Amino acid sequence: MKLSPSITNAMPELVAIRHDLHAHPELGLEETRTSAFIARHLTSLGFEVTTGLAKTGVVGTLRNGTGKRSIGIRADIDALPILEETGLEYASKTSGLMHACGHDGHTTMLLGAARALAERRNFDGTIHLIFQPAEENFGGAKIMMDEGLFDKFPCDAVFALHNEPGLPFGQFALRDGPIMAAVDEARITVHGRGGHGAEPQETADPIVCGASIVMALQSIVSRNIHPMDPTVVTVGAFHAGSASNIIPERAEIVVGIRSFEPDVRDELERRIRMIAEAQATSFGMRATVDYQRSYDATINHKAETDFVRDLAVRFAGADRVVDLARPFMGSEDFAYMLKERPGTYFFLGSKVGDDDKPLHHPGYNFNDDLLPIGAAFWTELAEAYLARR
Repeated sequence: MKLSPSITNAMPELVAIRHDLHAHPELGLEETRTSAFIARHLTSLGFEVTTGLAKTGVVGTLRNGTGKRSIGIRADIDALPILEETGLEYASKTSGLMHACGHDGHTTMLLGAARALAERRNFDGTIHLIFQPAEENFGGAKIMMDEGLFDKFPCDAVFALHNEPGLPFGQFALRDGPIMAAVDEARITVHGRGGHGAEPQETADPIVCGASIVMALQSIVSRNIHPMDPTVVTVGAFHAGSASNIIPERAEIVVGIRSFEPDVRDELERRIRMIAEAQATSFGMRATVDYQRSYDATINHKAETDFVRDLAVRFAGADRVVDLARPFMGSEDFAYMLKERPGTYFFLGSKVGDDDKPLHHPGYNFNDDLLPIGAAFWTELAEAYLARR
C-alpha cells in the first residue's frame, strides 16, 4: 500500500500522540484529559471544535468547497479497568486503568487523518470527525445520539473501524449486514433459606438450586434457538456462600447473552426468566431475574460496505481485503449510529506474531505500525466520499 508523504512524515508525531494517550488512560465519561488533548490538536489544525457532547465527546468539523455532502468518521477514546502488565516505558500512569482495546490507536489514526485532510483540502463538502467516549461500558454512542449528534452534525454516512490482533497485519475485514452482536445481561438471584451445613434438611440450599439453573441454561441455545441463528448464553459468575459448613441465604448467577435477531433476543429473555423461576420453584425456592438489555446488534449497510471494500482493494490490494464469513459475537455501540445513518464498521488486522496479545488482555499493546495505515485510509475514504464533482 502506498502512503502519502504527509502521512509518513507525520509518523513520529503520531507515535508520540499514541504513547501519550496510552500513558494517560481514562474510563468512559471521565475522559477529560483525553478530550481536551483532542480538542487542542483539532483546533491547531483549523477544525471547528465542539466539546461536551456525551460529557466528554469531541467533534471536529472541516469544510471545503461548496459541496452539500457530509461524512462522519468515529473513533472511540475510552480505556478499560485493567491493570497493565506490558512493562512499556509509556505504560499507564494510572494504576488499574489501561488502553487494552486500542482506542488510543483509533484516536491517533483519526487525528493523523485530521492533519492530512486539513493540509490537502482535497474534498468538496463537510467532514465531521467524531471522538466518542464510553464505548466500553456506558454506551457513549447512544448518549451522543440522544443528545442530537446528527441533528447538530448532519452526516450522509458514518464509518468506524477497530483494530484486530487476530487478523493478519494490514488486512481489511468487512461484512455486509450483521457484524457485531447485541449484548444483554441477566442477574439471577436465588432466594433460599440458610443454615448449618451439617443439617441441610433444615435449609433450602440456593447453591444446589443455582447449579441446576446453570445446567438448565445450557439447553437454551441447543434446544430453543434455531441452529442458524448465532447465539451465546454464558454464565460468567456464580456467587454464593462463604464457608464449607454454612448454607447461604442466596446465590447470584450472572449471565451474558449475545444475539442478532430481535425475535431471538426476545426468546432468550423469555427462556432465561422461565428457567430460573421454574427451577427455583421445583426446589421450593424463589428466583428473581434482573434482565438488562445493552447494546443492539451492529448492522452494516450494503452500499457503504461496498464502498469501503472497493476503496480498500485500491488502497491495500485485493489480497489484503476479506469478507468475514460470519459476524463477531462481541458488541459495539457504533450500532446506534448505524441505526440512524447509513454506514459500515470494519476491522483492520494487526497480527504480526503468535505471541500477540488479544484485546482486553493486560499485556496488549496497539501496534504503532498501523497508525499511518489507518490515518491514510481515513484520509482517502473521506476524500473519495466527498470527491469533487
